[in-house]
Amino acid sequence: MTPQANPITLVDSHCHLDKLDLTPYNGELAGALDAARDAGVRQFLAIATDITDAPAIVEISRAHSDVVYAIGVHPLRTRDEEASLEALREAVDTFEPVAVGEIGLDYMAPEGKAPGVPVDVQRERFERHLAVAREAELPVIIHTRGAKEDTLTLLEKYVDPAVGGVLHCFTDDLDMARRAIRLGFYISLSGIVTFNQADNVRELARQLPLDRLLIETDSPYLAPVPHRGTSNEPRHVVEVARMIAEVRGISMDEVAMQTSANFYHLFRHAVPQMPEDVQSRLGHINHTMSA
Repeated sequence: MTPQANPITLVDSHCHLDKLDLTPYNGELAGALDAARDAGVRQFLAIATDITDAPAIVEISRAHSDVVYAIGVHPLRTRDEEASLEALREAVDTFEPVAVGEIGLDYMAPEGKAPGVPVDVQRERFERHLAVAREAELPVIIHTRGAKEDTLTLLEKYVDPAVGGVLHCFTDDLDMARRAIRLGFYISLSGIVTFNQADNVRELARQLPLDRLLIETDSPYLAPVPHRGTSNEPRHVVEVARMIAEVRGISMDEVAMQTSANFYHLFRHAVPQMPEDVQSRLGHINHTMSA
């Protein structure tokens, strides 16, 4: 793969690389990653939804220098036994992720389409993860649906604003986003921003400070327009950047550059893996803190 003379610099800040449909690439993850690199994606953050998934994610990262990873137990992940504080600490110490996640609260799981995890179990699980992340001084990656006040209350209780985190695949209201930003958080937008009925998410893309936005695919889920109905993959993050640029009336390159700078500002442990040409392109961006 030959880099473009002036390549766009995109980061897929949330993708499930161990769950991609690799049929178009003869079952090879390298093919999907190369397709994304050809589209301008220079960094991938692979997300484990359980600490038992961590070894596979770590192996992917070892094989691909532009992949970093986060580990945590998803709020809807069913388990025979909850991971204790000690087990979570050990996982963080052993695997050395750049963040803890995805974790959080989900009170809107569609009946029959997602496993049921009782709210009290979700809350206890969430608090254990937040406590471990704070001890390790790692940012957190938050999944939240229908749990605005509970989520914000726990973030305020546990998260150091100097470390912060991200509300991933965000679709809630502007008030929640602004309150999270004041707690040191970023807001990540996914392919939902391209959906026909997602005017509220496009309004978020228009109003939120650009220096507090991240972009993601959440692949293999939530493929953006014009790929709806197919399995999502990291190369499609370009469509998220394109829509944000359109609604803000700015260049796609500006969106790509700022959201990439935001990524490295938040996930500081990913900085050593930043390609040199990306460092050069991002070097002139002054990252400011917005409220």
